[in-house]
Amino acid sequence: MKKVAVIMGSDSDLPVVEKAVAKLAEFGVPCEVHVYSAHRTPAEAANFSMKARGRGFGVIIAAAGKAAHLAGAIAANTTLPVIGIPIKSSTLDGLDALLATVQMPSGIPVATVAIDGAENAALLAVSILSVSDKTLAAKLTLYRKAAAESVLSKNKAVEEKFNA
Repeated sequence: MKKVAVIMGSDSDLPVVEKAVAKLAEFGVPCEVHVYSAHRTPAEAANFSMKARGRGFGVIIAAAGKAAHLAGAIAANTTLPVIGIPIKSSTLDGLDALLATVQMPSGIPVATVAIDGAENAALLAVSILSVSDKTLAAKLTLYRKAAAESVLSKNKAVEEKFNA
């Protein structure tokens, strides 16, 4: 199975990033977690990105706040799928990070999830890997079925309370 790299621009992003790591673990997807800054350690971020495919990675998740150029900097140095997680900070409640992550120039795509959307980033990574992994695809199908059953169960409880 291909691995997922989870890169954050600062260790202050860890509380959000841990949700992605936990969701990947739930699916049995191996991952590595690193701190590389697009601005403070650009050479290390580029080096990691350029070597990622050869090291067995299939997807890279990049989380950053404020200027949030990490996902783009990583995507510029690899052809692997890159998923950006804009991180909410004290500056503009994460809107700055969202815009910096989602507004990539033509030719260097970055899939972007919601501000602090680490679980969805992990689920998107699982979905991408499941294209070539039938076991992972089956796990994802079961996960979605369980989510639907949970909503229907809650619906039933609400209907019984209000529609009696």
